[in-house]
Amino acid sequence: MGCSNCSSEGGSPRGCKNNGNCSSGGCNKLEVYDWLANMVLPSNQTPYDIVEVRFKNSRKNFYRNSKGLSLQGGDVVVVEETSGYDVGVVSIVGELARIQVKKKETNFKPVEAKKIHRIASQEDIDKWVKARSKENDLMQRSRKMAINLSLEMKISDVEYQGDMSKATFYYTAEGRIDFRQLIKDMAEAFKVRIEMRQIGSRQEASRLGGIGSCGRELCCSTWLTDFRSVSTSAARYQQLSLNPQKLAGQCGKLKCCLNYELDMYIDAMKAFPKPDTKLRTEKGNAYHIKTDVFKNQMWYVYEGESNSGLIVLTPERVKEIFEMNKEGKKPAELNDFVAQIDIPLPDYSNVVGQDSLNRFENSFKKKKKKKPKSKNPNNKTSVKVNKNDVETSKVSKTAPKKVLKKPIQGQNNKKPNEDVIGEQKSKPYKKRRNNNNRNKNTNQVNDEKNTSS
Repeated sequence: MGCSNCSSEGGSPRGCKNNGNCSSGGCNKLEVYDWLANMVLPSNQTPYDIVEVRFKNSRKNFYRNSKGLSLQGGDVVVVEETSGYDVGVVSIVGELARIQVKKKETNFKPVEAKKIHRIASQEDIDKWVKARSKENDLMQRSRKMAINLSLEMKISDVEYQGDMSKATFYYTAEGRIDFRQLIKDMAEAFKVRIEMRQIGSRQEASRLGGIGSCGRELCCSTWLTDFRSVSTSAARYQQLSLNPQKLAGQCGKLKCCLNYELDMYIDAMKAFPKPDTKLRTEKGNAYHIKTDVFKNQMWYVYEGESNSGLIVLTPERVKEIFEMNKEGKKPAELNDFVAQIDIPLPDYSNVVGQDSLNRFENSFKKKKKKKPKSKNPNNKTSVKVNKNDVETSKVSKTAPKKVLKKPIQGQNNKKPNEDVIGEQKSKPYKKRRNNNNRNKNTNQVNDEKNTSS
């Protein structure tokens, strides 16, 4: 389902010129699939009248359908606000909205929820679109005002209310900001009620969106709605390097995806012995270096012999050494406990031959051009010229072959059968031939003068 504001067919969020705020609701950022839409309710159960409505970017709220309007996902509705009204898009209705209310709003009271007035008319939608078009200019002007007042804050987003009576400014700052003078200046310049709302860096990334280091859109702007705390211990459990440049997201905080597989790593690490305990042997004490959860291996090295090489042990072997150390026994060395780890080969056969790295070499090899064979194998040609010219000449083997189609100048008594087909003459021969032609021409001029006298 696309709309007129999308530059790509199908209403993709990546090609949406309106940043996912289309009035049709076909390309919203936090789109929800209603997997309970076709569920038939019992006859004695009344339908759930709480509806989730989505506004600009990731802002959502629950409203009560007190008038019993027939609503479904994607409908544009006019909802109640503290002052005036606002326009939003319905995202969830029915039983799925009941589940979302229990998940997000634990102390939600349906009686105190704000109401839905009506389904938006064309006049409401036009006014809403006009308000959206003014937000970018409003944000740029407000940033200049904050800079002129020397306020250490960053205004990241502006949201107009549907009736254009109020504008909400979202900003980020490290501490408390005294923006009373800023509100006065903006209210006088914009002629609307101003509301300042401070958000965190994670909420800012959620509202603005972007592309992560994985190449996909940010999770917080597409489907993630709750922000859990992420600590560096999650990176330690997963054996990741504590590099802040790699672990931090676009918000500057630790990536939320570090928590996705953390539970699996914690459960797998329970089968491994404690790595902080040293292994005592007769050769010396060995301490833990690394644990590979997937290969079920642990690396140890002797104290003072870090350059000698790592010793790979299985968790079962490490537990055996721990039991021996508890009994007061010490093994001779750790190499006696190194087990041969058999890596199973994949049951896959390359039938077509597409896995070969050099399968394209034969097709890209350039064919060498064959040199044309010379008609005269001796590479020698005899030239029939006049007495003043050189009778024979040897041609260098490296000179290219050429057919002399034009006769040599100065040869009047040359027969047609005396055309020379051979190789190109060398440069010294050309000079001698030109000098001979000059001498011959001067001799002809002198003979003409003698005859005329």
